[in-house]
Amino acid sequence: MAKQKENAVVHSQKQLADGIYSMWINTEAAKDAKPGQFISMYTTDGSKLLPRPISICEIDKENGRLRVVYRVTGPKTGTEEFSKLKAGDIIPVIGPLGNGFPYEKAEGKKVFLMGGGIGVPPILELAKQMDCEKKQIVVGYRDAQTFLKEEFEQNGELYISTEDGSVGTKGNVMDAIRENALEADMIYACGPTPMLRAIKQYAEENGIECYISLEERMACGIGACLACVCKTKEKDAHSNVNNKRICKDGPVFLSTEVEI
Repeated sequence: MAKQKENAVVHSQKQLADGIYSMWINTEAAKDAKPGQFISMYTTDGSKLLPRPISICEIDKENGRLRVVYRVTGPKTGTEEFSKLKAGDIIPVIGPLGNGFPYEKAEGKKVFLMGGGIGVPPILELAKQMDCEKKQIVVGYRDAQTFLKEEFEQNGELYISTEDGSVGTKGNVMDAIRENALEADMIYACGPTPMLRAIKQYAEENGIECYISLEERMACGIGACLACVCKTKEKDAHSNVNNKRICKDGPVFLSTEVEI
């Protein structure tokens, strides 16, 4: 069933790091939201018809709220407008959209929860809801501005990598795994394509079941426009070619399903 656009209400907002903002919104989408899904947020700028897809960072079903953590991508962008919103402001949204992480499969297993860059936020709700034998959160940042660090520490064993070496392992998330000699039976990951490509290769080489959340520029967010497709091994019933729509069929895929 198609999701309906609704007017969500901003509950609170704060800046977490340079260009990184956290916003809680009151929305009907909180009732059905799952870790790994996203919402599409609309600006009030009439020249920008398309919404901005933003990953869900935390879900508060009891109070009907969602938390999104996003990066402002530049002046006169939708994300810059979002950063100026205050408590009580209205923001049109559609959601929850896409398929989330199958976290139930992790029960009784040692797991890597891996995030990089703006792929870090969706890992938090996943960590909160996952029930597994060993929860190892491996997240990568550019520098010492390790937003969400305290929340991660409360929800698992945290390992950090930074590009400049200012915190944790110098390098990327795979470097952190090697440096700390970490092992896992399953992997859940979200981040930029080069990071996911390395994780996919590592998982296949070690026979590890792996789920990845793909980041892609989206247009409609509901699978109609085919602007955000990825190559797959099986033919898509919608288009009859070897691709899948990231917004509709994903953004979470079994890593062996997709080519990146």
